[in-house]
Amino acid sequence: MTRIALDPFVRDLDGESAALRAAGPLAEVELPGGVHVYAVTRHAEARALLTDSRVVKDINVWGAWQRGEIPMDWPLIGLANPGRSMLTVDGADHRRLRTLVAQALTVKRVERLRAGIEALTNASLEKLAALPAGDPVDLKAEFAYPLPMNVISELMGVDAADHPRLKELFEKFFSTQTPPEEVPQMMADLGTLFTKIVDAKRANPGDDLTSALIAASENGDHLTDEEIVNTLQLIIAAGHETTISLIVNVVEALQTHPEQRKKVLNGEIGWEGVIEETLRWNTPTSHVLIRFATEDIEVGDKVLPKGEGLIISFGALGRDEEQYGPTAGEFDATRTPNRHIAFGHGPHVCPGAALSRLEAGIALPALYERFPDLDLAVPASELRNKPIVTQNDLHELPVKLGCPFGGDA
Repeated sequence: MTRIALDPFVRDLDGESAALRAAGPLAEVELPGGVHVYAVTRHAEARALLTDSRVVKDINVWGAWQRGEIPMDWPLIGLANPGRSMLTVDGADHRRLRTLVAQALTVKRVERLRAGIEALTNASLEKLAALPAGDPVDLKAEFAYPLPMNVISELMGVDAADHPRLKELFEKFFSTQTPPEEVPQMMADLGTLFTKIVDAKRANPGDDLTSALIAASENGDHLTDEEIVNTLQLIIAAGHETTISLIVNVVEALQTHPEQRKKVLNGEIGWEGVIEETLRWNTPTSHVLIRFATEDIEVGDKVLPKGEGLIISFGALGRDEEQYGPTAGEFDATRTPNRHIAFGHGPHVCPGAALSRLEAGIALPALYERFPDLDLAVPASELRNKPIVTQNDLHELPVKLGCPFGGDA
């Protein structure tokens, strides 16, 4: 089996995903830093593995970890070994941690956030409208980033004053280009920041999920301080990064598919279809790290060996022709059925999926209603991904907004 090295600079994600699919349902890959794992690249096999009890999150099952081959300054150590949370446990422990989060993120509770999301969206649009007309704008920095960060921070009870530091640390956390000598300090700084947030909420609880986790720990659910801190970090990280990429990727998809964009703006194609197709075709999460095989597992005509690490290559399996047919590589907002698994599958499906969909479903129609003439300020071929192997994330999204509401200047 030929090993495929994942590009730490993510210069051609589509080409890399195609190479992974061509290697079969299970591919040997090399992560940045020379770490060898396997990747599942096909939809059906991914669904099966995501519900297979022989695939676990316990890093102590990983042979390379047991042998001391994974250094603590590996740039991706924070994703492979982020501490005890629902991201790293299975079975009863996972259900215990996930239940508390899921109770705060039910569809009904998420829907209660609608008015706040609409207000934040309108405030961001007012700021965009006040910028000098005709000047290029980085839509990612000015619109896609503030909304999900503010929403998830409000949900978790994080002060806006912490946003700049969070942004700085998460940039290093996800990047494959963080110098190894900076990794341990970055991880320590994240722990310190989130511990400070938890301590503040313990002293002054509010109507937020962090306070609820603390209360649960004091009412017999036995959450440790480590579990609370790591759960907070996990939700903040996943809760804003995925939605940022989703909003950016939808805009890019519509601007590079003008016929479909026109139909969306005319009401011929619904926004739900646009969002779901973008989740499939240009998924916000390119690879999810990392699970481990407790025994040899057959995957198609190959075997995932006992003790090996497994990543889920959502960028590859989202365009699997065996699942989506010969048009799998095309963006089609009218695609039906569209049973993608961009938010995962089975017991570990992302509990924030409904929130991400709600945010995108409010922000994107409002953006295009306010700026229907919005256009890319550079050719799509010049857009560049950030060096993050887990997130399908652009450095920036330069656009020209055009006149608000499509009027004349």
